[in-house]
Amino acid sequence: MKFTKHLPAVACSSALFLAFTAPAAYTQKPTPPSSEELAAITERGILLNEYDQAAWHASDAVQTANPKTIDGQRWIAKKENGKWTVVFGKLNAEKTAFEIHYEAIQQSKPQEFAVHEVTPPRPDKDFFLHASKAVDLALADFHGEKRPYNYAVLPTPLDQLFVYIYPVQTKARVYPLGGDVRYLFSSDGGKILEKHQLHKTIIENPTPDKAKKLAAGFHTHVLSGSPEDTDVFHVLTQDPRMPEIVATPHFVFKILVDGAITVEKTRN
Repeated sequence: MKFTKHLPAVACSSALFLAFTAPAAYTQKPTPPSSEELAAITERGILLNEYDQAAWHASDAVQTANPKTIDGQRWIAKKENGKWTVVFGKLNAEKTAFEIHYEAIQQSKPQEFAVHEVTPPRPDKDFFLHASKAVDLALADFHGEKRPYNYAVLPTPLDQLFVYIYPVQTKARVYPLGGDVRYLFSSDGGKILEKHQLHKTIIENPTPDKAKKLAAGFHTHVLSGSPEDTDVFHVLTQDPRMPEIVATPHFVFKILVDGAITVEKTRN
């Protein structure tokens, strides 16, 4: 959440000949991701941005009454019926339940949250427990730069969990991109199934002056052949929003201001 906005011997000569000639015969040109794959990236990026915004505004709402209210507590957000609920609490000593101390529920305006204290704390043994355990494991595994990072937890269509760790925006109108990781966890949050490095280095992208009127941002991406969820997040979190051109080894993509992704051209 944005506190700074307020806050991995040849048997014969004929076989040897085939070994050298076969690759050329079967070489295929790379194909871009399908429209369904690009739409899935867009969807995850949109949800990641919503999660980030919900955590930010809910934290502000909770801290308005008492700035130290949630010190030492973990925040977990969940979207149900079109609205976000953000809870604040901690695992119990046995790590068998997530004890909810505060709950913030999104109102008619996305940035408004109604907060109430849960007394006594309510134990959760479902999503919030599993998400909190997954965040703990992800943060223990993650090794980033000496700077603040945010996290987000999104359920997958297969009832597993994605945990994202990405850099916090620490300067007004400067939007960091990169140095981020997406983990795939088991449904109970107890096991890392996959670790996917989204970007390596962190780029700090300042919002251009109005006089410059840049048409789009640009960065290259070599870790995979398509844009990443956090590329979409990067476009959506900027104010004002600006499209982003993402050049991979074989294709050039454009992320529009609504998060949609188009294939602009083939590089080779």
